[in-house]
Amino acid sequence: MNNDSSIAHIAAILRQEADRLGPGARLPSSRELMRRHNVSPVTVSRAIGQLAAEGRVITRPGSGAFVAPQVIKGQDAADLSWQTVALGDRVVDEGPVAALLAAAPDGVVPLTGGYLRPGLRPDKQLAAAAARAVRRPDAWAMPPLTGLHELRRWFAAEAGGDVTAADALIVSGGQAALTHAFRALAAPGTPILVETPTYPGALAAARAAGLRATAVPMDRDGVRPDLLAEAFAVTGARVFFCQPTLHNPTGATLPVDRREQVLQVARAAGAFVVEDDFARYLTEQAPPSLASMDPHGTVVNVGSLTKILSPSMRVAAVIARGPAAHRLRASQLVESFFVARPLQETALEFTSSPAWRRHLTTVHAEIRSRRDALAGALAARLPEAEVHLLPIGGMHLWVRLPAGTDENALVEAARRNGVLVSPGRIHYPSEPPGPRLRVTHMAAAHLAELHEGVRRLSEALRSSVPERAQ
Repeated sequence: MNNDSSIAHIAAILRQEADRLGPGARLPSSRELMRRHNVSPVTVSRAIGQLAAEGRVITRPGSGAFVAPQVIKGQDAADLSWQTVALGDRVVDEGPVAALLAAAPDGVVPLTGGYLRPGLRPDKQLAAAAARAVRRPDAWAMPPLTGLHELRRWFAAEAGGDVTAADALIVSGGQAALTHAFRALAAPGTPILVETPTYPGALAAARAAGLRATAVPMDRDGVRPDLLAEAFAVTGARVFFCQPTLHNPTGATLPVDRREQVLQVARAAGAFVVEDDFARYLTEQAPPSLASMDPHGTVVNVGSLTKILSPSMRVAAVIARGPAAHRLRASQLVESFFVARPLQETALEFTSSPAWRRHLTTVHAEIRSRRDALAGALAARLPEAEVHLLPIGGMHLWVRLPAGTDENALVEAARRNGVLVSPGRIHYPSEPPGPRLRVTHMAAAHLAELHEGVRRLSEALRSSVPERAQ
């Protein structure tokens, strides 16, 4: 049998095998085909190539050949199922983040979310700042790749300590900052330490970067330095992600003495601390940032304007020093070049105007009022559910549900009863210790709606009691 006939023979066998196995199935490996039919690797490769050219198989380097989906001529819609073979294993799970960003349907009370409600956003002031910004010279020109110097200097001053404009990099929002930080500071397949519970968006970004999130327990004052040191020693991790001010979801704020301990532990481990300082402007009592206490380049600080201004104000700064800063800048440059200059100019206009301080005063008063109203309503309507702590600001309360509560069933019952709440399970990198909810006070239109949402949640919990007792 000459070479051409051998190729045709193997191709015919593979066609029969593909018909038998059906779309999506994996064909025998090249090594197995060589063994079965006593042919060379070149013969097998060319036979598979012939079937690929016919559209019968799809090859994936390193994984093998797979039967292609059947294309039925005359279909109204294209069959895209072949992509499941080409794409391989799922890497990014957007589910928890998408759920947090979803808008509440009409008539449903939102006790979830993470942004200022429309009436509290400084929309008119931002519009005025944007109008002034676009009249600036070179407003539509390319900005410096690391961001406008004046804006970087502003973020540096907000971080405090001896941080300078040269240490700051302007990026497109806090979530992008976390993505850059995780990719720049840790290699795929390595561990990253996180507080438990933690922000679901950070878990998603870590997984997308190929990192393995390892939980470090907290108490009411935040992460425990003794267990952080143990986690570094056991895992060999070189990155710790934390939210030391108004931690999401618990609301804990790390005291200054414990902040110093965390820095000492990380420095002893030769590790970075990624400080997500997302909530600094959601309280009047924020302690000094970790970055301001760090002279050694241990901390990579993320500061953002999104939470305090608007979901569309996607402007944040990453503060880092040394080789880490270089890697972060390279990540930003390769992925998106730079943040649009008009948006940077608008942020600079607003934060430099009297409207900035007036807005902070208004938001702080609203947070105090809503936080206290939510805590009071939960105590009155759901006394069996325990609020973890009363935070110094922020938008959320972390609630421990009665033992045995079916968290999934409660969240779904609440939705049917016209109120949205965030399930606790999405905040854990592994199995949660028990049923929890994150309840948000900021998205409701007013205090009356906030109370109504808690009433609906209480009814949902009552309706789930018989199920829990069975």
